[in-house]
Amino acid sequence: MYPKLSDLINDLFGININMPIQSYGFFLALAFMVGAIILYSELKRKEKEGLIKPQIKKIWKGKPASVGELIVIFIISFLVGFKLVAAFSNYSFFANNPKEFLVSAEGSWLGGVLIAVLYTFYFYYQRNKNKLNPPVQEEIVVHAQENTWPIVFIAVVFGIIGAKVFHWFENWDEFMVDPIASLVSFSGLTFYGGLIVAAVAVIIYTNKNGIWWRHVTDIVAPALIISYGVGRIGCQVAGDGDWGIVNTLTKPNWLAFLPDWLWAYNYPHNIINEGIRIHGCSGPHCFQLAEAVFPTPIYETTMAIIILAVLWFLRKRLKIAGQLFAIYLMFNGLERFLIEKIRVNNVFEFLGMNVTQAEVISTLMFLSGLILFFVLKVNHKKVA
Repeated sequence: MYPKLSDLINDLFGININMPIQSYGFFLALAFMVGAIILYSELKRKEKEGLIKPQIKKIWKGKPASVGELIVIFIISFLVGFKLVAAFSNYSFFANNPKEFLVSAEGSWLGGVLIAVLYTFYFYYQRNKNKLNPPVQEEIVVHAQENTWPIVFIAVVFGIIGAKVFHWFENWDEFMVDPIASLVSFSGLTFYGGLIVAAVAVIIYTNKNGIWWRHVTDIVAPALIISYGVGRIGCQVAGDGDWGIVNTLTKPNWLAFLPDWLWAYNYPHNIINEGIRIHGCSGPHCFQLAEAVFPTPIYETTMAIIILAVLWFLRKRLKIAGQLFAIYLMFNGLERFLIEKIRVNNVFEFLGMNVTQAEVISTLMFLSGLILFFVLKVNHKKVA
């Protein structure tokens, strides 16, 4: 496993560099980038087909920088400088413990103040250089695809919040032991929690910007599934604990062409240091699982690619807005329900059954998608 991106680079090229970028974080950022590309493309296509109308918005031109804006700019640039300068001056701590560094009090007051003063002055100068007396209001055309990055930003922020909250509910005892550490920790994220909260936030934003929720959900469906698949690559590369149960089964003959690690894997050098110590290893990640498990992240990435192919094929063929998202819900629910059968997860009692949180939500997602698909179809026939 490669907990940090530099571990992978060092192994591939036989060099020795130390970068602070964790593999999971890198693939998570890549997942959002890939999703943003698809989102941009689909927003543009929908507007070109006349399904989404560009918005006319009024903006102020020539307004000088306000005191409130300068205060916000100063605070943000101070925090950036505070951490950035310290990251260079104490690179070893930053590179080896990026999460601990970011949430610690480690920083450079001088660097923070210097960068804050310089950037705040630059912002003030740029705004006042172009000020008009009096300022004027102008109308601008905002095309659908120009909402791409605001949508991605909202999805990231509210997705992390939702993922954290659902993880706390799923691991309440762990949260109560050390709530502060759980709050600031970057680990412990539940996909469905992030999906639900981010979806509500994105729909509210797009509705305010004149994009019908049915079109929004159809647009984000392919982006969601491929982003999920790319994110799971990060889970596999880092070995973050999102693996399967112990695999004691013999690989069937019809899968003989696959490498053994695709059937059962013990995740050496995993980032959470799970398992037994590797003989002769030195460094921060010297553990591997005592027994090989199903490498479920690889299976989920494979299924995500297949689902994306189906959704991409259907996206121009379905004429009822919202049905593509309904199909996504069914596929996503089915995929996750199946993978839970061989995946390590917390189990709790629900209606007399031992189930996981993901099994409950994935079942509800599948049923919601099925109901939504036929409700949309019936309503469309009534209108027609």
